[in-house]
Amino acid sequence: MKKKIQVLIVDDHYLLRIGLANSLNVESDIACIAEARTGAEAIDLYRKHMPDIVLMDLRLPDMNGIDATAKLRSEFPNATVIMLSTFDGEEDIFRSLQAGARSYVPKDISRDELLQIIRNAHNGKHTLPAQIAGRLAQRMQRRELTEREHEVLRLVVEGQTNKQIAVSLQITEVTVKLHVSSILTKLGARDRTQASTLAIQRGIVHLMN
Repeated sequence: MKKKIQVLIVDDHYLLRIGLANSLNVESDIACIAEARTGAEAIDLYRKHMPDIVLMDLRLPDMNGIDATAKLRSEFPNATVIMLSTFDGEEDIFRSLQAGARSYVPKDISRDELLQIIRNAHNGKHTLPAQIAGRLAQRMQRRELTEREHEVLRLVVEGQTNKQIAVSLQITEVTVKLHVSSILTKLGARDRTQASTLAIQRGIVHLMN
């Protein structure tokens, strides 16, 4: 008898985990063998069960799914992770694939498409839903923000003035203005307000709940 594709589901929402598990377990070739609520728990369960596929939520209580994926693949380079998220910001998609995820899937994806992506991933294929591939293509066309620009942008989103940012980062106000100008250019934004909106929409900056 052919071995089923063993799946570890990682999500902090109990009902979603149960729904996903039940949906997978009715398939003749797929089985949910474990469920995790946090990134740390996911890594522990991976060590214990060595599943074929990990369905990883982007937002978790202890760490985000991108960091959890990176940690998992640093220990298990062959781990196959599919990121599952309600968010489709291009930066989230880009960083998830950078961390080693095989695919990035919105939670409103059809059941049949999710099953196909799981099977494709198990067979070593990278499959992205059309809307996710489009977002990724947009991200690949944009220039990368530097680490310092990321820090400045996060503080801009928080509503800090150039003077406040200068104090927070211990740099001059002139330097902050230069960073903001570069950020606007790279994001294609006309002002700080639009830059903040784009940063949130694209998943470059996440608002704290």
